[in-house]
Amino acid sequence: MTILDEPTAVWTAVCRLGDLAPERGAAALVGGEQVAIFRLVDGGVLAVQQHDPFSDAYVLSRGIVGSRAVEGVEVPTVASPMHKQVFDLRTGRCLDPAGKAPARGLPPDLRTWAARVRGDVVEIAVPA
Repeated sequence: MTILDEPTAVWTAVCRLGDLAPERGAAALVGGEQVAIFRLVDGGVLAVQQHDPFSDAYVLSRGIVGSRAVEGVEVPTVASPMHKQVFDLRTGRCLDPAGKAPARGLPPDLRTWAARVRGDVVEIAVPA
């Protein structure tokens, strides 16, 4: 599920763009939920849930950022630091379950949030 840039969303400032290292993640508490925020080499910012559904731990901001060809297109990814599942950072889709089922019957895909950079401030959309 993605929180879309809708008129009802409230944009919440979480940090300055300069606080995020390229191809690294950082965790933030947004609207009461832990969110993993990633700065890409092109300067774009993407946000997914911090909770890893396979390990049941809040660790995805510590994952390895990379890319993978999906249907002929290179997409930004993060690999969980726990069991190495790979997720598409744009959609949250699990691209590689690495032979493991999600914990407690959780869905394998990640929730995503709309993210933007305004000036030097990174903002995440939170439903109103």
